[in-house]
Amino acid sequence: MKIETDVVIVGTGVAGLFCALSLPRDKKIYIITKSDLESSDSFLAQGGISVLRDENDYDSYFEDTMRAGHYENRKESVDIMIRSSRKIIDDLVHYGVEFEQEQGSFLYTREGAHSKPRILFHEDITGKEITGKLLSQVKKRENVTLCEYTAMTDLLVKDGICTGILAERLPCEEEGSGEKASGNPDRNQVSASEEKGRTLEIFAPYTILATGGIGGLYEHSTNFPHLTGDALEISKKHGIRLEHLDYVQFHPTTLYSKKPGRRFLISESVRGEGAVLYNKNMERFVDELLPRDVVAAAIREQMEKDETDFVWLSMKPIDNEMIFRHFPNIYQRCLEEGYDVTKECIPVVPAQHYFMGGIWVDPDSQTSMPRLFSAGETSCNGVHGANRLASNSLLESLVFAKRAAMKITDEMEKGRYDE
Repeated sequence: MKIETDVVIVGTGVAGLFCALSLPRDKKIYIITKSDLESSDSFLAQGGISVLRDENDYDSYFEDTMRAGHYENRKESVDIMIRSSRKIIDDLVHYGVEFEQEQGSFLYTREGAHSKPRILFHEDITGKEITGKLLSQVKKRENVTLCEYTAMTDLLVKDGICTGILAERLPCEEEGSGEKASGNPDRNQVSASEEKGRTLEIFAPYTILATGGIGGLYEHSTNFPHLTGDALEISKKHGIRLEHLDYVQFHPTTLYSKKPGRRFLISESVRGEGAVLYNKNMERFVDELLPRDVVAAAIREQMEKDETDFVWLSMKPIDNEMIFRHFPNIYQRCLEEGYDVTKECIPVVPAQHYFMGGIWVDPDSQTSMPRLFSAGETSCNGVHGANRLASNSLLESLVFAKRAAMKITDEMEKGRYDE
């Protein structure tokens, strides 16, 4: 099956969706995703999204990001992200995203390695709020086609230039019904239920890879298991430049369970609001607001000393009203696992969480192959350095997804579109 479109996007997280919304409405856009539309890690983000509060905050925000990244960050990319942050928030509000407010003003929370509160949030499901609203907007666009359960298998390349992708329809979770794949599809949503195994050739002058992280390669991760770094392997095959493939972040606090599989994240903002870590003797052993890699390493070291499989996290320093208002999802999930965080500690353990390396891109999210762009966790623009600062992931993805869309739009308008 051959499909011709103006832009093909691989991935339906915030990067892929925001790219689509930032491209011209008169261009045909085809988006595929390996699972259902909502099974992207963007939906799982809890803590929030960082933003430059005002010009007086610039130096400290820049330094916080650089320090967390062990000064291996690309300074130009960090500057772009920070200076673009307020406009990104304006865009999100325009698309219906609701952040917590008090008397008409945004509320800000603080997370580990931030020198001050600068994180906007929606309860403890900020990623779901942002990604869900963006997905709703994309579904309204008549120029966008969404295709679930479809995996990219290769790039289409001619004379060293990307001309699209090869893809394959995957079986749906509920075989043959079409409901899981299409969810009572809109006019621009394609069901894969009756086409499993079918190969697609999707030709497009521009391709955007937004396939997410690599957590599916790990036994314990906060990521969805189908995120296995497919775009990295395909890029490697074509000699596309990759960068820092060993830069993998482990989140310090995920809810401990004896069951294998995806770990439930206990947001960084829980510690930002006052939660503390204890060893088996109920003694604090680390500054909870240090960068993630430092806290994760301290927890692993403490577990070895104590000969335990977890450490304890106490949310008792946080007012109950704050827990119910700011962390209702975390409260409920822990309750389902048998822990009342208002009365007792919960067991936590580090787990693979985020990939700072990926497909090398320039400040406009262009890869080393012409007409091929990459955004979100699968790309590496250097913002995060060797360790990502908390709540910079959603912001970075949105900023550089929009820059990819603007660069593509500019090239189209300059007549390079049909070269």
